[in-house]
Amino acid sequence: MGFRFLLSKRHANPTDAGLDVPKLLVRNRTRCAAILADSADVAASSTARRKGLLGRHTLAAGEGLWIAPCESIHTCGMKFPIDVIYLDRKNRVRKTRASVAPWRLSMCFLAQSVLELPAGTIDRTDTRPGDQLELSLTNQNSPPGNRENDQRSDAKAIEV
Repeated sequence: MGFRFLLSKRHANPTDAGLDVPKLLVRNRTRCAAILADSADVAASSTARRKGLLGRHTLAAGEGLWIAPCESIHTCGMKFPIDVIYLDRKNRVRKTRASVAPWRLSMCFLAQSVLELPAGTIDRTDTRPGDQLELSLTNQNSPPGNRENDQRSDAKAIEV
């Protein structure tokens, strides 16, 4: 199942079609392949994009949410701060916002998608505008202890 399948109107919500929602491995190719997230969710349906991270109490290290298409976000009703990375069609970083507090708005009209991550991820990985990110599907069936090796061998690059 590729990314285009996720964005098609026919299968707007993979969970409605009885499919597993894929997880993404997100790496910063510009910064020595630093891993930003090893199990980021994909918000491909309009319902998933509207909900985003609302209703969650925290976002653990390694988790995230990739929202596509998207050029603006809000944190109204959220209970924790997040880092926000705006990406263009080639997954190049257009803008970053670190530790966006609840009840804030942020936008970047040049963005095609947004990556929401735990607060501190941008500083930890030294991610900056102009960096090239790689988003790839991960192997969901691997045991947690061996996840990184499986991600390297079974990951499939995603292009919008």
